[in-house]
Amino acid sequence: MKHIFVYNPAAGQGGIKGHLEAIVSQHEGCELYETKGPRDATIFIQQRIAAEPEEQLCFVACGGDGTINEVASGVAGRENVCFTIYPCGSGNDFVKIFGGRERFLDIDALLAAEPAPIDILKVDDRWCINVFSFGFDTGVLKTMNHVKRKPFMGGKRAYYVGIVDALMKSMRTGCTITVDGEPFFAGDILLCTFANAQYVGGSFKCAPRAKVDDGLIEVCLVKPISRLSFVKLIGTYTAGTHLEDPRMKDIVLYIQAKKLTVESVKGLLPVSLDGEVIERKRFTVEIVPGGVNFALPQAKE
Repeated sequence: MKHIFVYNPAAGQGGIKGHLEAIVSQHEGCELYETKGPRDATIFIQQRIAAEPEEQLCFVACGGDGTINEVASGVAGRENVCFTIYPCGSGNDFVKIFGGRERFLDIDALLAAEPAPIDILKVDDRWCINVFSFGFDTGVLKTMNHVKRKPFMGGKRAYYVGIVDALMKSMRTGCTITVDGEPFFAGDILLCTFANAQYVGGSFKCAPRAKVDDGLIEVCLVKPISRLSFVKLIGTYTAGTHLEDPRMKDIVLYIQAKKLTVESVKGLLPVSLDGEVIERKRFTVEIVPGGVNFALPQAKE
């Protein structure tokens, strides 16, 4: 099997090219591809598969959740190819469902990993491997993306500015949601996630019961609360204990589904799709069971 390491040169703090070149040079059957811009990884993978339709190919996503999304999107629905991950980005939410980054950093185990099908979300004409979310956390992300380009506003500074701005502007988002063709919710939400995996936003365990091979979407909706209550309860949501915490009983709705629609009550609805903000009036999200082949390294004993 050929392994093509697809990397984002801006992942993490940058500077991963030399490290990856060393890995590729030391292992037979490995290649390196540097992405040139947004969505380039997906296009490259689709073209490579078309050029070598009989070859067994494994694409290694080298970066964060955005790179993982682009690589998984290129592989989704293809039978003779798979993907795996060499996590070296600033955001690595998806790998946490498998125990975290360390499992994927053993190159020998990574290259020996056997592919197996896992689920993936189809979001209209896009793919989502981790979490589709909207509401408060997307408000934070929108502001972060805006301010991080300004001088001295990168990293944690941008995150803190995003939190403050969302506390002022994103405590309520109006929408209607249907679950498997039936009305589920209509009104204002604080936040909502449609999850294939468990984590979002760097540390929040939004869907503690999620599995990537059960053919189900985990839906977690949090109703609007006061800013004081938000501060008191955010730790529970972060730890993933919000489904058992009695304080959350009346404000959290949690359900499993196969197909969902969400529509904005007013204007476009900003959502986060594996960390990328996109805006539309209406989204349809459905699970594709076993829709992508994933090579998971064996865990060390």
